[in-house]
Amino acid sequence: MSGFISAVRPESLGARAGIQKGEKLCTVNGIMPKDIIELSFMLAENKIKLCIEDIQGKNREVVINKKIDEDLGLEFASAVFGDIWCCHNKCTFCFVDQMLPNLRKSLYVRDDDYRLSFLYGGFITLTNMKDSDYERIIKTHMSPLYVSVHATDPSVRVDMMKNKYAGAILENIKRLTDAGIEIHTQVVLCPGFNDGMVLEQTFKDLLAFYPMVKTLAVVPVGLTKNREHLPLLRLFTSEEAAKVIATVEKWQQECRARFNKSFIYLGDEFYVNAGMDLPPSEYYDGFPQIENGIGLSRNFIDEWKAIKNGLTIDISGRKAIIPVGESAARLLEPLLAEFNEKYRTEHHLLPVINRFFGDTINVTGLLTSGDILQVLKDQELLHEHIILPEKVLNSDQVFLDGMSLAKFKEQCHGQVSVAKDAVELNKLLSK
Repeated sequence: MSGFISAVRPESLGARAGIQKGEKLCTVNGIMPKDIIELSFMLAENKIKLCIEDIQGKNREVVINKKIDEDLGLEFASAVFGDIWCCHNKCTFCFVDQMLPNLRKSLYVRDDDYRLSFLYGGFITLTNMKDSDYERIIKTHMSPLYVSVHATDPSVRVDMMKNKYAGAILENIKRLTDAGIEIHTQVVLCPGFNDGMVLEQTFKDLLAFYPMVKTLAVVPVGLTKNREHLPLLRLFTSEEAAKVIATVEKWQQECRARFNKSFIYLGDEFYVNAGMDLPPSEYYDGFPQIENGIGLSRNFIDEWKAIKNGLTIDISGRKAIIPVGESAARLLEPLLAEFNEKYRTEHHLLPVINRFFGDTINVTGLLTSGDILQVLKDQELLHEHIILPEKVLNSDQVFLDGMSLAKFKEQCHGQVSVAKDAVELNKLLSK
C-alpha cells in the first residue's frame, strides 16, 4: 500500500525536500496511510518523517520541518492508497452489469467506498460497512455522505439489491445522522419495483430525518441493449413519467411549505419523457445534486439566458455542429434557434442516437466517439466546426469507447472544440 505521487508543486515543501513526480509515499512517521483523508491528519505535525520509494524502487527517508497547517505540495494519482472498497450487491438495475466488454477498466469498478463518497460525492449503499467504518466516519466527521437508498422498505431493498444486509438502511442512516453526519440520498426508480406506494414510504421515511438527510434525488432506471441473463426490467412510459412528476410536485409543495426547500428532486429524464417543462431554478434549491444530473438542464438553460452578448463583429453565416444526446436536443433546440435568428448564424444541434449502448440511452454523457463520428459522416459534416460537450470525455480526454480526443480530431477534417458549460458554448458560437 502506497500513494503514487502524480505531481509535486514547484517551490513547495515536497519539492524542496527532493520528492519527485512518479515516486511513492510509503509511510508517515512509520505508519502507512490508507488514503488522503488519513494522510491529512498524519501531516498535521511540526516534524514529519516520510518513507519515499523512488522510481527505481529504492526507499529513502525524508524529514520535513513544517508549520502544522502547511501543505507538502504533493498530488496523488488516487485518493485511496490501496484497493477501492467495492460493492457486494447484485442490484436488479445495476448499470455496470449492462456494460459492453472491452471498455476502460474503470467503467467496470463497482465502487462502494465511503471515502470516495465523502471526497467526490459518489453514492454508496452502506451494505459493506463494519463498525470500525462507522466509527472512523464519525470520528473524522466525513460529512456529507451520498447514499443510494432505492427503497426504505426492508424486504423491497433486499430483493432489489440481492443482499441480506440491505434491509437495515434506516438504522444505518440513523446511526450516522445521530452522530452529526449529513446525507444526500438517491433512488433509482424502477417500474413495478420501488415506485408507487414504495416510493411514497421511502420519501416519508427519509423526510423524517430532515435536515440531516438533506436531499432525495429520484432518477429513472437506465437500460442498455446488453441485458442478456439479467432481470426483466422496463422503462417508464411517458404517461407513467407524468404521473411520477405530478406526485413528486405535490410532495415538493408540501416540503416548501414546511421547510422552504423542495427536498425531493427528479432527474431531467422524467420531464423529457413526459414532454413537460422543467421546474424553475428555485425548485432545485441551489442544485445540491447537480453532479448526479439533477437540474443539469435547468442550470444550463438559466446560465445561457443570463449571458449578455455584446458582439462587435458580424458572425452571420457562421456554422457549428453540436453533437448531443436526444434528450438534450429537445431541451436546447429553442435556445439555439433564438441565437441563430438573432445573429443570422447557422449553428445546429446534432441529435445522436446511441447505437453503442442502445437507443434507450439518450443522455449526452453516454455518447461514444464512434456514434458521433458515424452521424457526422452520414450527414457529411466532418468538415464543419464541431463543438463537443465536455461531458462526453473523461478527465484524460478519452471517450467511453476508448478513443482519445486527439484521435477524434484526426478523424474530423475541420475544427474541433470542447465546451464545458453554457458560457463556453456561447463564446464558441460567437466567434
